Amino acid sequence: MINNLRYYLSICLCTLYVVAFAQDFSVTGQVLDSNNEPIAFSNVVLLAEDGSTFIKGTSTDDLGYFTINNVTSATYFIKITYVGFEEFNQKIILRGHLDLKKIQLNEIPESLDEVTVIAKKPTITRKPDRLIFNVENTALTEGSTLSVLKSTPGIIVSEGGITIKSSPATVFINNRRVQLTSEEVITLLESAPANSIKSVEVITNPPASYDADSGNVINIIMSKNLVTGYRGSVFTNYTQGVFPRYNAGTSHYFKNNKVNLNVNYSYTNNKINRDQDDTVNYLDNLNAIDEIYKSSVNRNTWSETHNLNLNFDYYLDDKNTLSLTSTGLYLPYFKYQIRNNTNITDQNLAFQSRFTADNLSRDNKFNIGTDIIFRHDFENSANLSFNAHYTIYNYDRDQNVITNNFNMNNMFVNRSEFNTVSNQKTNIITGKIDYNLPISNTSHFDAGVKYSNINTDSDITRLDIIGGSEVVNTANTDAFKYDEKVFAAYSNYSKSWDKWDLSLGLRVEQSNIEGESVILSETNTQDYFGWFPNASLSHKMLEDMSVYATYKRSISRPSYTDLNPFTFFLNLNTKVLGNPNLVPTYRDHYKIGTNFLEHFTVEAYYMNYDGDIVELPRQNNLTNIIAFTPTNLDKKVEYGFDFIFDYYPTSTWNLYFVTSFYNISEEANFGEGFVEQEQWSNYSILMNSMSFLKDQSLNVNLTFTWVGKNLQQFQTVGDRLISELSVSKSIFKKKGIISLAVEDIFNLQDYDTSTRYLNQSSSSFIDDDNRYIKLGFRYNFGNTKLSTNERTTSAEERERLKDLQ
Repeated sequence: MINNLRYYLSICLCTLYVVAFAQDFSVTGQVLDSNNEPIAFSNVVLLAEDGSTFIKGTSTDDLGYFTINNVTSATYFIKITYVGFEEFNQKIILRGHLDLKKIQLNEIPESLDEVTVIAKKPTITRKPDRLIFNVENTALTEGSTLSVLKSTPGIIVSEGGITIKSSPATVFINNRRVQLTSEEVITLLESAPANSIKSVEVITNPPASYDADSGNVINIIMSKNLVTGYRGSVFTNYTQGVFPRYNAGTSHYFKNNKVNLNVNYSYTNNKINRDQDDTVNYLDNLNAIDEIYKSSVNRNTWSETHNLNLNFDYYLDDKNTLSLTSTGLYLPYFKYQIRNNTNITDQNLAFQSRFTADNLSRDNKFNIGTDIIFRHDFENSANLSFNAHYTIYNYDRDQNVITNNFNMNNMFVNRSEFNTVSNQKTNIITGKIDYNLPISNTSHFDAGVKYSNINTDSDITRLDIIGGSEVVNTANTDAFKYDEKVFAAYSNYSKSWDKWDLSLGLRVEQSNIEGESVILSETNTQDYFGWFPNASLSHKMLEDMSVYATYKRSISRPSYTDLNPFTFFLNLNTKVLGNPNLVPTYRDHYKIGTNFLEHFTVEAYYMNYDGDIVELPRQNNLTNIIAFTPTNLDKKVEYGFDFIFDYYPTSTWNLYFVTSFYNISEEANFGEGFVEQEQWSNYSILMNSMSFLKDQSLNVNLTFTWVGKNLQQFQTVGDRLISELSVSKSIFKKKGIISLAVEDIFNLQDYDTSTRYLNQSSSSFIDDDNRYIKLGFRYNFGNTKLSTNERTTSAEERERLKDLQ
């Protein structure tokens, strides 16, 4: 009996030993080129015996060595890849620790007669609702993410922001909205390497899964991570405009089999100049000129900004993932100074008097948004995700305004002075549930629900300086409370068959809003329900010709500050005030188009805006005060025709040209009469993107954008030519990149505006600080072949956060 027990015990111990160490095998080796030089950061992937199922992966170190640990005994395929080399594949049977010794990769052959760079040419796929620019494994991915966007057809990147044609675009990364200002988005994308980008989607008709106010969308699709390790980078930029500007930052990314961690930090120090010449013709009862105010205005802003972005993914198992995303913005220093000198003359330009107005404001704010996401993947490739979001936003401003008055002999008469103290605190809470179901290889269904709640408390106190003492001005002191609740649900279905593509979606939203002016004891309540359908249909008529049509209804809600009834004086003659009676804007967008002969696209579109929200300067001819007030127009219509040419003369040169002829008409009733204006205009872009040298390490982008005279908010805006030249060069074995950019080469980006309707008569010339030279450097370290889990917080409500004016 004892001998039998010993026998069975020995078997059990041996079995436990085998089980305990069955996953402790490893595969090692060294990857070399044909000259026996090590190849660092090559990708090493272990696949199942079927050759397609991913098991584990890693990358080689600086000496070309790799190790894959904790592998069970089985038959595998090992695949090793590196840019510029042929792929290595080998079947291995693992029964213990395996050392593959030295593995040689063969370079992809080049032509002996001429220098030939072997690289994929970026390809363009057009769908009814979007254009997909595929850039994975192309020369474009050697630069920054921003440089890829600059090379994407239809996308225009400038210092002021990112647009699709002439409309602002919302940037997403892996279908998650980037919740930063335009300048901050550009800083983020400029610092992010592009070697993990798979494609860029230019979505002009977002499906119902996107929020109803998404508008145009740029979705950057990142490649799936296959390897583990660490990657980091540091960058810095120096910009010389009227004043110097500085920007620097660092990013760090770590991944293993259970964790993805990505941290980005950047610091920006700016001083921005703006000059403006204004003329206001104040009119009498017969709309004849009574007095003319001519102002020379200089505005400078100083700012220091800290940005921090954290992304953390924890893989609970193969089917469940828990993620944390947080974006923080801290602005501890912001100084805003306006110097105004205004000369007052009669209708014959005879000098009557003048005044100077100096406005000095100091701000500080912080803005932190956090998402917690849980995702479950089902066996049928469907997935269910839960997203909870919270934003806390605090903003403070202290302002001092001094006005000096001079008589007709230019002698000092008197001075007036006042201070204002304003604050805004906002909390945003949202919750989302999304379900995605691939029905088949050609059809897809998704649905979801969302709830959001926004609470804003703000106040303003005006203190007039009288006899050296501060006296509260009760007429311009108030507190405002705002509460908004939105319930939303959506479903979307897409199907492809034969030569047809169809997408149908519907989103519904119920909004309950209440705004309360505490001092005035006024409450404004709005409850409204909206249907937001969208549809896209395309048909491939011939091999090189297709036609398509799209429709989408969307909404633009007023910002929380626009609804605030506060009056904020820039000086005694210029003020900014909110409008608690604003209602949302609804937009219906129709488009038909055709693609033919591979490189040509022709589109016609029509957009109808119901209640478009605009901030109009309105002059009061009795008080001689200009008031900037957000207002709902009765109607706005835009329609036009776009002609697009996209061509690659070579694999390293892209030529893109678009010209758009469009008409804008605006209508409104201001109480003094009905106003209707319209204007035809032209918008054209010519872009050249080129890569040079054998390794395509020198990239050049030259873009010209013409914006013809157009109508904006009952103002006629003059012609502009926007020009930009950017050059980047990879150095230090492509771990470093130096860049040079020149904006406004011909100094033709400044523009003038004029307002002429009813009893309104004014004009301005705007000289922005948009002519500059920018030098930059970025250095990558660690495993530079890693993709990231980079994304940002996703609540669309954050887009309407807006500083007090």
